Amino acid sequence: AAGRAARLADPAARVGTRGQVLTVADYLSAYVLEWTLHHLDLIAHLPSAPPPPADTLAAARTALERIAGAPFPASLTDGDALLVGTGRRAPTAAERTDLGALASRLPLVLG
Repeated sequence: AAGRAARLADPAARVGTRGQVLTVADYLSAYVLEWTLHHLDLIAHLPSAPPPPADTLAAARTALERIAGAPFPASLTDGDALLVGTGRRAPTAAERTDLGALASRLPLVLG
């Protein structure tokens, strides 16, 4: 039902939440990012659990890159970009090098 409502909603319409007014598109983007991160948190110690769908990971990465104001390097998978970008795991030495100046701004605090 939530997916159907999201598909039918006008992306330019405005919604209010937590004292903020967002477009439906921005609200849904934040929702996808939040729940993708929760999914990653829930499976962090469950190696046989399925990861979030690839398109969901990609959409969440795009949202995080908008928050960061910069893209994460292509060498990081979508899942790794989310984990490193939010401080859920530390970047490896190679990832830190690939991140360049962005590394010094991590983790991003989402609130």
